[in-house]
Amino acid sequence: MDADSFARAVRSSRAVLVAVRPEQFDDPTPCASWKVRDLVNHMVQAPGFAATVASTRDFSNHRGDDADAASGDYLAAYDAASGKALEAFRSDGVLEGTVIMPFGELPALAFATIATGDAFVHGWDLAKATGQPASGLDPDLAEELLVEVEPLLPDAFRGPDGTAPFGPRVEVASGASAADKLAGFLGRRP
Repeated sequence: MDADSFARAVRSSRAVLVAVRPEQFDDPTPCASWKVRDLVNHMVQAPGFAATVASTRDFSNHRGDDADAASGDYLAAYDAASGKALEAFRSDGVLEGTVIMPFGELPALAFATIATGDAFVHGWDLAKATGQPASGLDPDLAEELLVEVEPLLPDAFRGPDGTAPFGPRVEVASGASAADKLAGFLGRRP
């Protein structure tokens, strides 16, 4: 994955975020430990995490931001954070070498794949949580992400919601959309 893939994920998920209404913030999401408000906050904060690639390349001690972006103009905050992340991913040399994560060292390109997958799949989560069609998410990017993510996701990262980053793989129908197949692989129930 590269900067253009990340930009596609952001555009795809932004199309879902723009239709979220504040009265939906207490609704559940496919991530059992998160409400819509939590998901919106994560979607706004995650690109800031990705943007730090350009400077430190060390995320071993990174902690999230406790600010409640959902209480303000979350779409503008998402645009600003995503813009900074995209600028970082487009910087010379950023996608070369390695980055240090809490779980070990990764090639920078693998980190870009993780950031792109995070931006995309949370758009799927938000669509499901707010009754929007997930079919509007970029199907080609969903297929590309599935190919890229499958070898990167060990079973050690799977477990119950709230205790592991990903749930056990969920089998989906062969005719399911590419976004639903990706979501199922990542432990969500389409």
